[in-house]
Amino acid sequence: MRELVGLAYFAICAAIAVWASRRTRTADDFFVAGRGVGLVPFAIAAMASTLSGFAFIGGTGLVYSIGMTALFLILPAGVTNTLGAWVLGKRMHRLGSARRLLTVPDALAARYRSPAAQGLSAIAILAGVIGYLATNALALGVVIDALFGTGLGPGIWIGTAVTLAYSVSGGILAGIYTDVFQGLVMAIASTAVFFVALEAGGGLPAITRTIEAADPALLGPWGARGAMTALSFFFVFAVGSLGQPQIAHKYYMLRDLPRLKWYPALMTVAMVLAQLLLFSVGVSVKALVLRGEMPALASPDAATPQFLLRFVPVVLSALVFAGVAAAIMSTVNSFLSIGAAALTHDVPRALGRQPVRQLRIGRVWTIVIAVLAALLAQQAGLLVAFLGILGYGLFASTLVPALAIGLNWTGATREGALASIATGLVMTVGLEWLVWSTRLTVPQGITVTGITLVSSLLVFLGVSWLTRARAAEQLDPDVRGILEDT
Repeated sequence: MRELVGLAYFAICAAIAVWASRRTRTADDFFVAGRGVGLVPFAIAAMASTLSGFAFIGGTGLVYSIGMTALFLILPAGVTNTLGAWVLGKRMHRLGSARRLLTVPDALAARYRSPAAQGLSAIAILAGVIGYLATNALALGVVIDALFGTGLGPGIWIGTAVTLAYSVSGGILAGIYTDVFQGLVMAIASTAVFFVALEAGGGLPAITRTIEAADPALLGPWGARGAMTALSFFFVFAVGSLGQPQIAHKYYMLRDLPRLKWYPALMTVAMVLAQLLLFSVGVSVKALVLRGEMPALASPDAATPQFLLRFVPVVLSALVFAGVAAAIMSTVNSFLSIGAAALTHDVPRALGRQPVRQLRIGRVWTIVIAVLAALLAQQAGLLVAFLGILGYGLFASTLVPALAIGLNWTGATREGALASIATGLVMTVGLEWLVWSTRLTVPQGITVTGITLVSSLLVFLGVSWLTRARAAEQLDPDVRGILEDT
């Protein structure tokens, strides 16, 4: 039954892809959905690309292993949706429409009159895209293995192949409307699983008593990792959300700018509903394992798949499995589009060349990037959630200062932008590698992403202040008008 529901679900996604491919004729269609997406699909697509495998697989695993600390990745959601719409939404949309921009690095090039800012940010985005794609390819392999029994390795390649089938043909438009379908299904299914999970664990009071008897810190106000880690997570995911290109890029696609005011409410409600699954399954599985009613997990990432297979009615579990897989694939689609655009559009422009045959070349780079990410996912020894944090942190540290602050501060300078992007890129990759290889230990409760984001912000502000005399000459009149229009 699960296999049939899964196949039917994927067939609907394939039909959406065929529909989208017939409407994908230009680079605008492929990379920004023809700039004609309505508010509701825009909000659901943003929610889906934010959650994906990072939340449903890795996030549940984090709740299982570190308890309430993991919720500090989720709590900023109600703040960041509003913050993103206010800080980025209107300016990104107007800048994109005025200059016919396709990518986030395009916005930086226009803001600072700097091909170098476009090229350096494209490199940073591409590095983050590969890591984030590997995260989602690994999560997709876990889900497909649980649904069809393929094994993890084959599951990664099957998921990559299916995603490529509609990404190459329909581009971002296919991803947007696949998001709409799977986002609605997941919101309903997650709400149902929430109640099933609480019932399977014996109710919230019983779950709480079981966990507190074994490890009281898990359900303490800060969780197992303590206050410093919890607050660091909150800072990184609240402020860092402003640098996530898969969200910022979507502001180009919105058809009706005045309706953006409803986006925060729609996005927050959708995310809360979807995240019911994350919390309830995480704590219920922890209690069931502690009571011996469920075998110990080989990996925290197995919490959602094992719970769905053992405790959830077949049809409902199949819908969740298929919905999670579709969410991951639509997120992969967004990142593939962003990565392909960096190589097809941004790098040539940074080198002073006019991009040519962007639709055809973009499709080729989409395939190349997907294969590289799948290969990395095969070798990854880190948990899905922490691979996701690496990609998230790289985007945050390289893009938040130059993009989010730069589009709201006319005193920001080209030199500040370049210095902050370089700082975020070098520090994030360098420190994460040193920590992963155990050559460096950071203080307890401090995250690498928090360190690099703060460093990048300080560099941006400091260098911009030192070069403030050049700020006015680096702003074109039309860009200044967009920045100063409140």
